[in-house]
Amino acid sequence: MVDDVLNILAMTGYEVYRQGSLAGNEEYPDSFFTFWEVGSPDHAHYDNRRYGTEWAYEVNFYSTDPDLTYSVLDEVIAAFERAGWTVPSRGNDVRSDEPTHTGRGVNIYFLEV
Repeated sequence: MVDDVLNILAMTGYEVYRQGSLAGNEEYPDSFFTFWEVGSPDHAHYDNRRYGTEWAYEVNFYSTDPDLTYSVLDEVIAAFERAGWTVPSRGNDVRSDEPTHTGRGVNIYFLEV
């Protein structure tokens, strides 16, 4: 599923990083995505067999342009929904390590059966 996440985020044209992978001395791009796998629990069990996996990811967008944190995240939410992902919110503010950047994030889910 991580390939699906990466492909959808890459279509935006912005750089994509695993959350926390930017080195401390590395300069932030003006705008970029991060992602993190939150979990992949079994969806249900029938007759002692797993039935599906629920993939859960956190996707964050950071930018020096606060307006982009809303508009780009809205665009990527729509892209994930078109690809069959469940996105149960319009997003939330996320902390940034850099005072020049603001961030917004969203959790996304996919049921693989």
